[in-house]
Amino acid sequence: MKPEYVTSVPLLTADQLAQLPPRAREVVEYRKSGLSLNHIQGCPADCSYCIRHTYGIWDMRQPRALMSDAEAVQRLVNHRYFQPHVTPIQVFNRATDPFVPKVKPHTFAVLDDLDGGGLTNQVLVITRYRVTTEDCVRLNRLTNLKVTLLFTYSGITDRRLEPFPSEVAETSLRTAAGLAGAYRTVLYWRPLVPGLNDTPEHLAKAVELSQIAHATVFTGLFYRDEIAQYYRDNGLPEPYDETARRKIVPEDLERRILETFAHRNGGPLFRKTSCAVSFAHGLPDYNGHYGLRSELCDICPLHQIGRCAQAHHIPDEDTLLATADQLPEAQGLRVVDISEQAAIVAGLADEQPRYFLQHALGFQIHDHQHPHHSRRHGRADIGWSTNSTKAST
Repeated sequence: MKPEYVTSVPLLTADQLAQLPPRAREVVEYRKSGLSLNHIQGCPADCSYCIRHTYGIWDMRQPRALMSDAEAVQRLVNHRYFQPHVTPIQVFNRATDPFVPKVKPHTFAVLDDLDGGGLTNQVLVITRYRVTTEDCVRLNRLTNLKVTLLFTYSGITDRRLEPFPSEVAETSLRTAAGLAGAYRTVLYWRPLVPGLNDTPEHLAKAVELSQIAHATVFTGLFYRDEIAQYYRDNGLPEPYDETARRKIVPEDLERRILETFAHRNGGPLFRKTSCAVSFAHGLPDYNGHYGLRSELCDICPLHQIGRCAQAHHIPDEDTLLATADQLPEAQGLRVVDISEQAAIVAGLADEQPRYFLQHALGFQIHDHQHPHHSRRHGRADIGWSTNSTKAST
């Protein structure tokens, strides 16, 4: 089907574009779960913890387009990080919601264009807005892309923190799961914050919803400096005494979640987004977490562990360096160590080339400056006992 290019969202002028912070002007950016396309920016949901704080566009509440859908798709597929049929893609996950009414036509235009090009890449579409029966019918027309709808649900009732009610995401999940054909659904249970949305009732509700979705991911709060400052400036209850580079999931919270899911027979539960999305499509994890199976895979279905085991291949140093040579910004990469768990590298200025390597090889790539600690791979140290701080090797 020929993509339909629409102009539901006003296009920024050149002068307006120039006034955006530098990171906001980057419409294609690599994030851990995929290459992220964000040519529509601005969200009316106003979640207090939104990642928009860190991009300097928190005050952009009305969606605006930085370029046409056609140009954005071309930038994505021609980007040096993009690999046809390999690179996972995220659409409008950084600065707006893909199912905001005015944004939705652009979401479908992008999906139709990518699908029409015969691409089979995984595409993650994260939303807390209303997804209708008509939307599901249209998604089921896609024939090539592996689309997953991830429904952000927290159960937070404090409207100062989360003005947009979680009940909308719940209703959307129920609708989409019941009609799923060409796409899959994931309960994106986040952000979990102790004392805010972790009561037994909250946990029981998540178990109920997990039995509807194809898979469930639980995760904590990104509590960055910019978000903490916003909380202080607006008199909001601060969830933690310190900020962190990684998401915060305290040890006791994880323990209670796992116990509740086991006791109540919850649906398939995962700690990592890529694990859940891959499982939903019957594929091995594209982030190669199997190398860390002793601390991540203990809750995975056995048949999924088997898929990941078959796909687990440890690259040698020559292969890793040859893959890095495709990127100008990775020319200074040094291999510190390669084990069954992960490759430890140095010499990268930021995380984006690391994500490229990880997805190209299907194997964990860690930066030696940011070691992963045992039992909380990829999470902040906040809320974990000091006797489990040894870095994973």
